[in-house]
Amino acid sequence: MYFKDYGKGGDAISFTADVSDRKQVFAAVEYANNRLCGFDVIINNAGIAPTTPIETITPEVVDKVFDVNIKGVLWGIQAATSMFKRLGHGGKIINASSQAGHVGNKELAVYCASKFAIRVLLKRQRLKAPLNITVNSYCPGIVKTPMMEQIDHEASAHAHKPAGYIFEQYAEKIALRRLFVPEDVANCVSFLASPDSDYITGQSILVDGGMVFVWLKIISYVINILENLIIKIRSHYKVLENIPLI
Repeated sequence: MYFKDYGKGGDAISFTADVSDRKQVFAAVEYANNRLCGFDVIINNAGIAPTTPIETITPEVVDKVFDVNIKGVLWGIQAATSMFKRLGHGGKIINASSQAGHVGNKELAVYCASKFAIRVLLKRQRLKAPLNITVNSYCPGIVKTPMMEQIDHEASAHAHKPAGYIFEQYAEKIALRRLFVPEDVANCVSFLASPDSDYITGQSILVDGGMVFVWLKIISYVINILENLIIKIRSHYKVLENIPLI
């Protein structure tokens, strides 16, 4: 069991698998159950994020991103659910989404689409609650990892700016005014994997330092301006009386 020695260390094993291949994902879960003498939690974390301005997207890029980011999660959900049922107990399914699945990013169109799809998929999987299987996702913001550094390098170059430019632009939009470190996300995932989250399911938890919150405030501000503008227009032009408020 994963939690018996929580905080005191434990065993770790490795298993190489292509998450876009359903059979390999099922084999990985079977291997983990056999080697660890039990299976309680799956974290569907594998993902890729190529820089894809909308005009550069090819069928090959879409297939590759969706094969890993969406199929990998779907196969993981299936494999874990099957194992939990076989073992006769519940468990925890934790999926990696992203703040990009909330607000989008013009440089990461395909990635954003895949992460939004994970959030939608989650809404259906919450129906597993009667089986005592909780299904949640975590949505990181801009985490300083090798993958994000590659995104920064490519997106900065596309904007004809030096490396680090995209990081700086993102940091300005974060309420806490700093980029994330992997530990910020790991703390959330550890919580979702622990008994402390037993009563939480069907949730997409933002771990973004307030990045989406800032965007929502901006959107709310713009909507408020538009509503006031419509009210003023209505007061001057009765022909526009039927225009609904936003």
